[in-house]
Amino acid sequence: MNRIPTITKNLLIINVIVFMASAVLEMRGIDIAAIGGLHFFMAENYHLYQFVTYMFLHGGFTHILFNMFALWMFGCVIENVWGPKKFLFYYISCGIGAGIIQQIAQFVQFYLNVSAQYPELPFIEVFEIGRQVSSQLNGWTTIGASGAVYAILLAFGMIFPNERIFIFPLPIPIKAKWFVMFYAAVELFSALGSPGDGVAHTAHLGGMLFGFLIIRYWNRHSVNDFNISGGRQFFDNLKHNFERRRGGSRRDEDPTRHETDWEYNERKKANQEEIDRILDKIRKSGYDSLTKEEKRTLFENRN
Repeated sequence: MNRIPTITKNLLIINVIVFMASAVLEMRGIDIAAIGGLHFFMAENYHLYQFVTYMFLHGGFTHILFNMFALWMFGCVIENVWGPKKFLFYYISCGIGAGIIQQIAQFVQFYLNVSAQYPELPFIEVFEIGRQVSSQLNGWTTIGASGAVYAILLAFGMIFPNERIFIFPLPIPIKAKWFVMFYAAVELFSALGSPGDGVAHTAHLGGMLFGFLIIRYWNRHSVNDFNISGGRQFFDNLKHNFERRRGGSRRDEDPTRHETDWEYNERKKANQEEIDRILDKIRKSGYDSLTKEEKRTLFENRN
């Protein structure tokens, strides 16, 4: 837990504590989702603070398990890139944005249901009907961090589009950008094809939409003080530890194994070719044209 960035770690802890507390309260007959869940804005139990509290409530163990796993896996990387303040702002904003989109989707559904029964009813009268049935509308409640988590998934795909990740049950890794597009497509088709399956697909899409708009805004207004290397280093360390636990390469398994003459000559040849390329670049464009990596390579081989 010490290696997990501050905000990501605290979000994980808060979600787990709330989940455990809600389970205890449920055994005592208290439904915390009825208080903190995001109700439809026409419902009797709707309150504005629910746009924040609903993100920390979950409907079951599987629900929180997948959300927290994704938050840990991708949140650690994105927080290392953006820093804690920017990451927290993004997470909360996208969670609220997901709730707003979910409210819009629910209103459209409510309007279509009412207009189907009363085709000639003026639009403004829909709100009056909503007031009359506000107690019945309490059943339209949204809970879960999925909207914010999907936004983090989108951020990872936009920052590291070509990073390869594994998706169960596919046997080979795919690029992050295709991973994000796949999930977005699944949510879109699910929202259109299964609106009554009990999953807030529009909230997931809403989180991704707000995440996309925030990132585009930051990029266009030069809010780009991001530590890409920090996020990539965390992800590389994660992959390295995973490979090491699986056994790693044969060289890693046997630290006493020495480099063969052929391997040594190949390594020296490749290294010399890189030095020659850098020196040729200096002759053509000057030393200032070198990248930090090229300068470091030249410095390390100065002898």
